[in-house]
Amino acid sequence: MNHNEVLAKQELLLNGEPVDIEAAIDQPGKHWTRRKGLLALGSIALAACFTVTPGAHALGLDIFSQIFGSIQNDMGKSLAAINQISQSVQKLYQTTMWPLAAINQARGFVSNSITSFRGPMTQIFNTPIVSAVTPGPQQFESILHSRLSSQIPSLQASFTTNYGSLPQINIASPQDRVMMDIDDALGQENLKTTLIADQAGDVILNTANQMENQVALSTPGSNPYLTAQAQVANLRCQAYMQKMLAAELRQEAGRLAHDNVLVKRRTTSTSGVNGLITGALTN
Repeated sequence: MNHNEVLAKQELLLNGEPVDIEAAIDQPGKHWTRRKGLLALGSIALAACFTVTPGAHALGLDIFSQIFGSIQNDMGKSLAAINQISQSVQKLYQTTMWPLAAINQARGFVSNSITSFRGPMTQIFNTPIVSAVTPGPQQFESILHSRLSSQIPSLQASFTTNYGSLPQINIASPQDRVMMDIDDALGQENLKTTLIADQAGDVILNTANQMENQVALSTPGSNPYLTAQAQVANLRCQAYMQKMLAAELRQEAGRLAHDNVLVKRRTTSTSGVNGLITGALTN
């Protein structure tokens, strides 16, 4: 075995890894052959591009010219007719159905009404009408005018402080205690209802202000939506009014029942006195 065969059998290490010596020697030749093939294909493609006949170019330009002509002549006329019809319809809306001058006039009227009346109306609704002088009634009055339903627990405590609590059993008769309890309950119930109604009134006023603002900026065709919104607000206002009327009816019914109890007690007392007088005369 000569020296070359020994070297062939030995492995060449590159970065710690074995490398095939024969493949490494033949690799540059393979790359050069591949480059020659790519250069030949590129030359053939370039020659084909330069040898295209002028007729093909003319055919392509004619096709594009026909397409552009169809777009400009046929489709262009249709689009122009559509635009003309759209402008005619828009002019009809602006001059006959929804005249712009009348719309601006209505908007101006609403804006002037808001400017003239909203401020004084807000001042009237928020005018303080306190009248109490002593500390206890002042606190009670401030709670009544708070317009907040969250003040109901404070209202009940202040009511007891100012109007007194229910007497003990040994101090008043059972019938008197029952009537006192009923009257206090009806009074507190209606006062609590007024707090809820005042808060609901503020909600209604805010809704009315929002609707006025929408009317001042409304567009043609939005009238049905504004009308529906106004009907909903009207129904809500009617519901609050029904609640207040129900509270007033309960208060009136309680007052009538209280007066009737007094009549019944006088009748009972009169019957007792008559019995005593009759017994005395009989004896």
